[in-house]
Amino acid sequence: MTLMKSLMGAAAAVAMSAGAVLAEPAVIFDLGGKFDKSFNEAAYNGAQRWANETGGKYLEIEIQAEPQREQALRRFAESGANPIITMGFGIADALAAVASDYPDTKFVAVDVTWLDAPNIRQIGFAEHEGSYLVGMMAAMASKSGTVGFIGGMDIPLIRHFGCGYAQGAKAVNPDINVVANMTGTTPAAWNDPVKGSELTKAQISQGADVIYAAAGGTGVGVLQTAADEGILSIGVDSNQNHLHPGKVLTSMLKRVDVAVYEAMKAGENVETGVFIMGLAEDGVGVAMDENNKELVSVRMSDAVDEARKAIINGDINVVSYYENDSCPALQF
Repeated sequence: MTLMKSLMGAAAAVAMSAGAVLAEPAVIFDLGGKFDKSFNEAAYNGAQRWANETGGKYLEIEIQAEPQREQALRRFAESGANPIITMGFGIADALAAVASDYPDTKFVAVDVTWLDAPNIRQIGFAEHEGSYLVGMMAAMASKSGTVGFIGGMDIPLIRHFGCGYAQGAKAVNPDINVVANMTGTTPAAWNDPVKGSELTKAQISQGADVIYAAAGGTGVGVLQTAADEGILSIGVDSNQNHLHPGKVLTSMLKRVDVAVYEAMKAGENVETGVFIMGLAEDGVGVAMDENNKELVSVRMSDAVDEARKAIINGDINVVSYYENDSCPALQF
């Protein structure tokens, strides 16, 4: 794909040159691409759902490098796209620089909640709540007493996932060993399945027999290697159970697809402000389908349902990594 193939397209280029206004939404996919089988692909699925239901069209671009972020934002805004939906925290600085220049354009920022701008809908997720549930499942499925967590880029967001996971595992088995690794410290960590495979093998050598991957495209390597080595894995963001049927215990669903679909459905009237989607809002959850039904016992399913209700009503408090930049349940 050329840099602006999806951004412009022949029709969009003509419209821009003629000064026409495009009443179409736009999506800026983050590094890793829209078919990363995880975070970006969830956004793509939400956009496609909107397009299929309405017959509408949307503009899009897959970011290949950091400098493209602001360029894409400005070119979409100049084209008249509205709303402009952005994926990932990495675009926050560019969005902060651009949004005020286009006050009549609505922006939707997925995984960004800290910007001060009246024309941005900022959407965060209670990833620690969903991760708590899959942590419980990992501990219940583990035979070795050791489970693993492999994150992508080492940032607070991914530690947030890991922290919830460890708390859920320890709620089932206080003595369980949780080993954790991050793939890297740069955005390349989101798209390195080879490194994901290496980390998986290293954790298996430490006794892990269930590994949760919160690493974007890197997680594809984690799930593949886990299946090859005969242990269970846990997917993230999108439902990844189908990638290795009978080998993926579950997936922690982060309903990015719903966030994107609802924003497109609202169009230029999308409500701005900060919104957090947790278990109570069905913003996170666990994937149960025909691909993992043989792996999930009735006892496991019942325990997850009870914990979900307890988290929603406040009987279980899942500690957020953001609260004190540390996680008592897990050392990274």
